Amino acid sequence: MGSNTVHLLVVDAHHGAHPLPQTSEKSVLRLAEQMDARGKITRAGADHLIRTVHDAVESAAAMDCEDLVAFATSAVRDASNSVAVLTRVQAETGVELQVLSGEEEAILTFLAVRRWCGWSAGRLLMVDIGGGSLEIASGIDEEPDVAVSLPLGAGRLTRSWLENDPPRRRELETLREHIVEQLAEPARKLREAGTPDRVVGTSKTIRSLARLSGAAPSSAGPRVRRTLTDAGLSQVIAFISRMSAEDLAELDGVSASRSHQLVAGALVVQATMRALDVDELTLCPWALREGVILRRLDWLDWLDGIDRTAQPGRRPPRRTRRRVARGAR
Repeated sequence: MGSNTVHLLVVDAHHGAHPLPQTSEKSVLRLAEQMDARGKITRAGADHLIRTVHDAVESAAAMDCEDLVAFATSAVRDASNSVAVLTRVQAETGVELQVLSGEEEAILTFLAVRRWCGWSAGRLLMVDIGGGSLEIASGIDEEPDVAVSLPLGAGRLTRSWLENDPPRRRELETLREHIVEQLAEPARKLREAGTPDRVVGTSKTIRSLARLSGAAPSSAGPRVRRTLTDAGLSQVIAFISRMSAEDLAELDGVSASRSHQLVAGALVVQATMRALDVDELTLCPWALREGVILRRLDWLDWLDGIDRTAQPGRRPPRRTRRRVARGAR
């Protein structure tokens, strides 16, 4: 349950294996835009949220899912009436929607990137931008040494700073100044954590920007090497900042549901790379969703271990493949 979309992803997986996607369902909710002046999710927004969760539960049941992991990110986290909305969701759908903190988002996304890149990647620096927040993490292990979350999501900044479509030059300059100011102290801490051996970018926004700068299309498969350079990003920004959201939606690699926030997202990525002294991002297809499911499988395996200890006379349970449904950012 993200700021823009609700994503149900069903996988067949077991501990230690590649979580193989079986099916995916997306619906555009734009929950972050369904807030009133007091920062509350509106009644209509909550109703839409509940219908979407109900539909996801029915889809998961129809596909014989053994486990359902439901989680939400910044849109629900930031709402002043989040407790009331979560109570309604559980009462009317039976689903306990877990709200991740920004730091948890960064940690789980980093876990997914580490598992995808492997130990040979050395020290990783991960950058992930969503609709409501920006997550950055750095570390040598599966848990990052430093994990930060900032209110610099592409959708949030678009709503707060860019009134015109396409944005005016002064709006862009003011937004750049705000992003640079917000990044200054976190970037210092991340640089002090150590020089990364590989810098990785995740999220739909970064994939779209990489595609516009010449990276391979999604049809080439997830294992094709894709990068986004500072030079390429500068050229993309000069191009897209003069286009309306409607025209951007016509470009290859840009979805209609996110085209309105692409310019703000591009400014965040550029400022982040420069604040961290990074010239190039390598794209990773795994992000928060994969981190959630990997952590869930680790936990299920730990429970299996407890069962074996508590009942020593019983044969260890077989490593069965689990069908799991997970939410999305």
